[in-house]
Amino acid sequence: MSHSNSIKAIFYAFTANLGIAIAKSLAAMWTGSGSLLAEAIHSFADCANQLLLYVGLLRADKKPTLKHPMGFGRESYIWSMMVAFTLFSVGGLFSIYEGIERIADGHELENTGVALLVLAAAVGLEAFSLNGALSALKEERAERPLWQWFKETYSSELMVIVGEDIAALLGLVIAFIMLGLSVLTGNPFYDALGSMIIGLLLVAVAFVVGREVHSLLLGEVAQDIQTGVIEFLKIQPEIVNVLNIWAINHGNGVMLAVKAEFIADLQVAHAVTKINAMEQEIKRLFPRVKWIFFELDSQD
Repeated sequence: MSHSNSIKAIFYAFTANLGIAIAKSLAAMWTGSGSLLAEAIHSFADCANQLLLYVGLLRADKKPTLKHPMGFGRESYIWSMMVAFTLFSVGGLFSIYEGIERIADGHELENTGVALLVLAAAVGLEAFSLNGALSALKEERAERPLWQWFKETYSSELMVIVGEDIAALLGLVIAFIMLGLSVLTGNPFYDALGSMIIGLLLVAVAFVVGREVHSLLLGEVAQDIQTGVIEFLKIQPEIVNVLNIWAINHGNGVMLAVKAEFIADLQVAHAVTKINAMEQEIKRLFPRVKWIFFELDSQD
């Protein structure tokens, strides 16, 4: 999948979150709502996160160098990890702290009707952002359930955006419910509790996203490509046995390493010609494969 889809998802998310953040901040100052303040902080953190993701995509597209001959595709993983940490620290921990502070202070709420209206409008904007992200990943996701795609995707930036948008939408619903409870009961405790719940939600999402990005950073297998290449090699008449194969995600590309046993009486020149032909066909069948290292051997 091209970076254009990821950039489109980032644009949707940034535009929606900037508008939401400004509206939430003004309403939080007017009403004194802890849940709304937590949501405003979350939205501003999301805006910063989307800028970080965009920088990561730009840097991932840099041309290969002698020092980095495979390019900089994995750099997007690094910036996605930074975003996960920001979501954890700025968004999650600060929201929990804010909730605790407001419970201790017993801060009274004002103009709660405005806050509820802002939250309701923010739900619509956040749903727009999430829909844009889901549209951007439609090609890569195909028929897979969302959670399966999340576990298997190589697009760390889309993974982060979808995780953020889902957390934001759930956070808005929580803020609306908890602020509503404070209005009905006259007790600001529920609003402060809402801030803490939102913080815990953000911490949980940051942990899940961070774990998946960490796996990509370490060098995660592109399972669908690895399985497909094994099946392709097994039907080649010159190959006796596929001894080992790695298909490792490297940003949008995949590095493929193959160790295979050829028939014993095959001439070297014929083997080289056959390997070149197989490499070309593999790259045609699996366009994400950018590098292939093919080794002839009789044992792993």
